[in-house]
Amino acid sequence: MLLPALDYQLSPHTGLTRGHWAAYADYLLRSAHRFGTEDHANIHLPGANSRYGPRSDSLEAFARTFLLASFRIAGDPANTGWIAEWYAAGLDAGTNPANPDRWPTPGELGQAKVEAASLAVGLALTRDVLWDRLPERVQEQLIAWFETVIGEEYPPINWVWFQIVVESFLASVGGRYSDEDIDAGLAVHDSLYRGGGWFADGPERAYDHYVGWAFQVYPQLWALMAPNDPRVAARKKLDGERLADFLDDAAFLVGANGAPLIQGRSLIYRFAAAAPFWVGELSGHSRLAPGLSRRAASGMLDYFARHGSITSDGLLSIGWHGEFAGMKQAYSGAGSPYWAAKGMLGLALPAEHPVWTAVEAPLPVEVSDTQRLIAAPGWQVNGTVADGVVRIRNHATDHAVVGALVADSPLYARIGYSTHTFPDLSPESRDNAVVLVDSSGRLTHRTGFEYLGSFSEGGYQVGASRFTAHWIEPDPDAGPDHGSGVAGTATPGPSVTVVSVTRGAVELRLVRISGAGSGASLRLGGWPVDAASSVISSVLPVPGFGLALDSSGTFVRSGAHPMGAELTIPWVGTLGAAHDGDYAAVVILAGTGGASPDGGVTFVAGEGEGHFEFPDGTRIPGDLLARFDA
Repeated sequence: MLLPALDYQLSPHTGLTRGHWAAYADYLLRSAHRFGTEDHANIHLPGANSRYGPRSDSLEAFARTFLLASFRIAGDPANTGWIAEWYAAGLDAGTNPANPDRWPTPGELGQAKVEAASLAVGLALTRDVLWDRLPERVQEQLIAWFETVIGEEYPPINWVWFQIVVESFLASVGGRYSDEDIDAGLAVHDSLYRGGGWFADGPERAYDHYVGWAFQVYPQLWALMAPNDPRVAARKKLDGERLADFLDDAAFLVGANGAPLIQGRSLIYRFAAAAPFWVGELSGHSRLAPGLSRRAASGMLDYFARHGSITSDGLLSIGWHGEFAGMKQAYSGAGSPYWAAKGMLGLALPAEHPVWTAVEAPLPVEVSDTQRLIAAPGWQVNGTVADGVVRIRNHATDHAVVGALVADSPLYARIGYSTHTFPDLSPESRDNAVVLVDSSGRLTHRTGFEYLGSFSEGGYQVGASRFTAHWIEPDPDAGPDHGSGVAGTATPGPSVTVVSVTRGAVELRLVRISGAGSGASLRLGGWPVDAASSVISSVLPVPGFGLALDSSGTFVRSGAHPMGAELTIPWVGTLGAAHDGDYAAVVILAGTGGASPDGGVTFVAGEGEGHFEFPDGTRIPGDLLARFDA
């Protein structure tokens, strides 16, 4: 792949310009096309199939690369005729009822409902170049294919937008559509809003990148598709403010290395996390400087390109850096990673748009240490300028509901996530955990915990949760993996309260146990890092406070993981059985040039409950656990 020379005057952080984005897009498209059928209707990429089978997966690869193609065409119609011609042939063959290899309709296959939305958005964005030039026969085929979504059931999650955009496109081209479907989908969308620009992807506490690349992107694309729909006009201010609010938070969740926060399902979509930054510029609903929006987006593309996300065949693999089969979820096939196309939405903006002409501006974590509380997911954000690491501590997200006794979802239920570490993908883990270990070595889970609140004062942040620690015997027939923790037979253990006090790279983790008696030992686990990484992860007890943490070690999970070859997790705990009472440890994650691994947090006894002291002299009251008592 040939790339333009890096331009560090326009883009002092990444060197990337619009020319680089276009070159990457064209390379991805040409590479995928090599696996297309002769009639271009299906793209049979090498690799794993999803649970829906090859017919679904080949449609998925066509639709998602078409979405990328549509951005490329919309922003540069004069130089993308080759792309339009390739996809025009496929649109014909894929919807031709006489073609034995035609696409399954949305009425026949659930996954086709998702892919129909990419086709509809792409056709709307390129209407004068593609749709208006298609023969009437092909237009009628496409309308008939799209119309099978009318009246269909869609799960009450981000999927409702797939029906909204398809039926809105049908309305714009003279097809049948249902106002009732669109109104019902908008009602579901609003019911999932949790404030501050954040949506839950369903009734559970499911906060992840779908907030950005689905719940925030589709309302703005819909507004472009249906500018004369009175519903669009009525919602414009509301949806715009929600997007701007979300972007204010999202900018704090990108590391100086370019990585988005590594948390939540569908991470194989990689730089799709850039989509909300672009859509903020496309719609005009962003308070961020254009140069900051591009810095965030280009940082993500650069991060993944540098770390092997594009294979030697020019394809996007299932994985994070390179290919990693363990990240495959039930709905993942070889075409699935191409939802990363959403992260190239900026190409729909012309070269003269300010987002392309402004000088890159630094991310918040590149300017100073950052602290931010994000209420809906219960995240306390700490970024450190010395190493560029962004970390969150999580006390309100688990992809479940309060009281659920299921296994922890590795991508949702950990106490911490960052831009520089990948979660241990085993449900039972010491990864950023407070767990009890029984005599057979089984670890407890925290899912279903109660969020006790968070606050910021005196230069530090505090978040807390309480849960019934429980062991899970997984149900072998628990169903497909869609992000939630595995169900099974639960054995309840003691009540555990966890308070995270954070300042910079350092977390003071306070734990209160009530109802111990099973003989299980306690483990407080740190951050998961690759054995060869320069990132430092450490956990140390705080002498003089509460009950003793008199055992320690490093858990090693040998074998490849999404960011390396061997995962290591430090921990401290009790040598024998845990008892009712309080415990304290210092948990540190620091990159090169960051905090010292020894932490330096001390407990000073004195009048009342005493206090903790951070290395910079910041004092923490010793009674924080008591503040969260019921």
